[in-house]
Order: sequence, then C-alpha cells, then structure tokens
Amino acid sequence: MVFWVFGYGSLVWNPGFEFDEKIVGYIKDYKRVFDLACIDHRGTPENPARTLTLEQEEGAICWGAAFCVRGSPERERAAMEYLEQRECEYDQKTLVNFYKEVDSLEPALTGVIVFTSTPDKEVNKYYLGPAPLEDMARQIATASGPCGNNRDYIFMLEKALFDIGHEEEMVIELANEVRKVVDLLKNGISMDNKLLGAAPHVVVLNPHLPSLELQPLPEAIATDS
Repeated sequence: MVFWVFGYGSLVWNPGFEFDEKIVGYIKDYKRVFDLACIDHRGTPENPARTLTLEQEEGAICWGAAFCVRGSPERERAAMEYLEQRECEYDQKTLVNFYKEVDSLEPALTGVIVFTSTPDKEVNKYYLGPAPLEDMARQIATASGPCGNNRDYIFMLEKALFDIGHEEEMVIELANEVRKVVDLLKNGISMDNKLLGAAPHVVVLNPHLPSLELQPLPEAIATDS
C-alpha cells in the first residue's frame, strides 16, 4: 500500500505524521491564496486566522513537498486519519499530478492527494474569499489560537519556501505587510487611523484586547492547517 500527499502550507515544514519519503516539487494550474478561515489552530471563531488554500489558475504552479506513506493498510489509515483531522477546514481531497523539474512535461507522480476547499461562502463556512492586502495583513497580525499565532504561520511559510529554494512573491509581500502591522501595534499606533490615512499619532491601546496582544508564544508547534 502507498499514497502520496502534497503539502503547500504548514505540511512543508511540519508534516506531523510518519512518512517514508519527501520530494520537493510542484503542481500545475494551482496557486496559493490566504482565503481560508482557521478557527481552532491559529485563530478562534471570534477572530479567525487566515490560512492557505489553493485556487485554480491556468498556467500557475505551486511549489511544495510531496510525502509518501508506504506499508500496511493500518499505517496508511493512521496517516490519513491524522491528516483529515488536521485539515478539517478543507472540504475536498483532489488528485493531482506532481512534477519535480521546471518545465517538465511528464509528471514524476500521479494521483497525489491535496487538500483543497470549495471557493464558495454559501457552501463552505470556512471560505473567507479574497481581501485587500492591508486587511489580510491586519487579520494575520492579530489572530491567535491554541496552536500559536497567525503571523508565525506566514513567517514560517516564507522561510520554508526559502529553504526549498522557491520563494513566492505573494507570500513575501504579505509577510512584509504583516511585519509593518506588528511594528505599528508594538509602537501603540492605531491601525484604524493608519488605514484611514490620518496623521499618525500615538494611541494607548487596551492591553486586555486579546487580538492585539503581541507577547511571544512557545516555540512548540501543534497540529496546524
């Protein structure tokens, strides 16, 4: 028995399950988007995090890593049960071709599983849809949950893509915008006034607002989307 699963988010740096082989590569006609709500890992129902899903786009490529599980049906089932629990916000499992070399016409693997979500707010309660860069950055900078804060998710994604040699402009741009928001909040500058274009001035923020607390969290990473 064998199955392959493609990771394009936290699975790249934190798979969390036993696997036999990991291959860096990409899938075609999909791109990363921060359009999915996470309410139980790095966010809450009141202040959901923004995490990754995939959006179909002809000609796009998405770099990540494919993980292989070989062995008994029990071992395969255990890995899949873990993944389904971890990726509970994703309502689809799609089978895709996986490529290792740039401009390759023939896939290295076929039938690779990837967790995706339906891009429709009417049928998918976790789908947030797109938003302006500044709005996404503010949400990511302030959300946190049992597994950590949302901003660390994008910073670790940025590093993971650097580590595999395939940085992504969208991720870098959003991560830098999140850093700007974090710096503003640390300095006590009101984001409302900043976004409205008002003259900057210092505002004392309520330290009891959980969405604006910026204390460092433990390094340990639990299961994540």
